[in-house]
Amino acid sequence: MTAAVTRLRTSLTSGDVVQAPGVFDAVSARLASEAGFACLHLSGAVTSAVALGLPDLGYLHGTDVADLARRITGVTDVPLIADADTGYGNALHARRTVEQYARSGIAGLHIEDQVSPKRCGHMAGKAVITREDAVEKIRAASEADADLVIIARTDALSVLGIDEAISRVLDYAEAGADLIFVEGATDREALDQIHQAVPQIGKVINVSEADAALRPLPLDVLASYGVRLALYPVAPLLAAAQAVRNCYAAIRQDGNAGSVARMSWDELTDLLELPALLELEKRYA
Repeated sequence: MTAAVTRLRTSLTSGDVVQAPGVFDAVSARLASEAGFACLHLSGAVTSAVALGLPDLGYLHGTDVADLARRITGVTDVPLIADADTGYGNALHARRTVEQYARSGIAGLHIEDQVSPKRCGHMAGKAVITREDAVEKIRAASEADADLVIIARTDALSVLGIDEAISRVLDYAEAGADLIFVEGATDREALDQIHQAVPQIGKVINVSEADAALRPLPLDVLASYGVRLALYPVAPLLAAAQAVRNCYAAIRQDGNAGSVARMSWDELTDLLELPALLELEKRYA
């Protein structure tokens, strides 16, 4: 078990809701680490956007996520949880994905039960694989030679209803999942029903702007429903994209970015640890 996995597992047993903000490159990872978060998250939708310039419609592969994750884990020791989509194939492929993610420094991941090619969890037109096939993927992931935190996600809530979603996560927990994640379950009624049926295992909630109807609940309320991990996958990328759009508009209109709030150059180089590296350079000069 790596140090990052150990830290993640320790955080998840603290009793508090662990907040995992989305990151999308090395700079955002440094900023999130500086802010003091105990865990980071790398979304498949975000990776598809920044690495491929494409929406979350199944274009992504695990190698894309692993490549980006490697750059993130190379600049921070804060544990990273990554999206593994459907495992990118059958149970055998899911196991291989877990092992490859571990080599990229990832500490945990979530695998879902959508059919391939998958869609963003908040889009219409989703479909799920059989419960039996999904269970085998979770079993394969949990038995991989990696010891990562395995989060079993189901998208059955919007497709087959809450009873089927609960039945699935019960089976996924039995197959070895460390945490369960019912996509779309964000209100008190759904969270309470899931917690009553599955009180013995921690829950994951998705606090995503992709869900236009989402009304985020306070962390203490989430904790009362057994939530141990809250993901904020896309908010940082959306904020960054808006800031960059504003900057480009100012440059185009004014000929400079003086009207736009931005980090100073010295702040950026400090974030990138330039002073320490210059001191180290002197040692070898």
